[in-house]
Amino acid sequence: MSESAPARGNEDVALLLAIAIGRDRAAFATLFGHFAPRLKSWFMRTGTQAGHAEDLAQETMLTVWRKAELFDPARAGASTWIFTIARNQRIDAARRSALRVFDGDDPSLAPDEPVRPDTEFDTRQRELRLRNALTALPADQAEVIRLSFFEDRPHAEIERALGIPLGTVKSRLRLAMNRLRARLENPSPPIAGAGAIGELR
Repeated sequence: MSESAPARGNEDVALLLAIAIGRDRAAFATLFGHFAPRLKSWFMRTGTQAGHAEDLAQETMLTVWRKAELFDPARAGASTWIFTIARNQRIDAARRSALRVFDGDDPSLAPDEPVRPDTEFDTRQRELRLRNALTALPADQAEVIRLSFFEDRPHAEIERALGIPLGTVKSRLRLAMNRLRARLENPSPPIAGAGAIGELR
């Protein structure tokens, strides 16, 4: 039986967070394996030749690796965010190409379609699950998540800010990511009251 879209979306969000927070290579490998062939197919459907489509898919995923810390699950789902990067790669490639006349009717340049109500509902559900997962973290783990991901501080700065060893910073991040993954894969009902991480936005 294939996995449901919300479950897949939750997994992708967790993987992106793991990359953003811990530069998790295993998480990136999993994300790459899922999205690279889909990106290649999408590029080919927009008229890109197979070889170039594969190059663009790889460039897109490398950009995902480099810019994962910019991903905000409260603004877009993981798939939407990744395919937005792909669309920008497609546009940039077309502009760089001296062999191709830039086509204003290119489908990749068309405005984004309005978000469907069911898609928006799924996105909001993913956001709610992520926030519930964050509020369930112990206070010490929630603090390093907040500083690392939401305030974009490097590990060394977190070490100084909290007065704890660098190894402890990394250990807390790993523990937090493991808890987040487990919670997103097995969501429980919303938690009443304020959580340890407080209001993140």
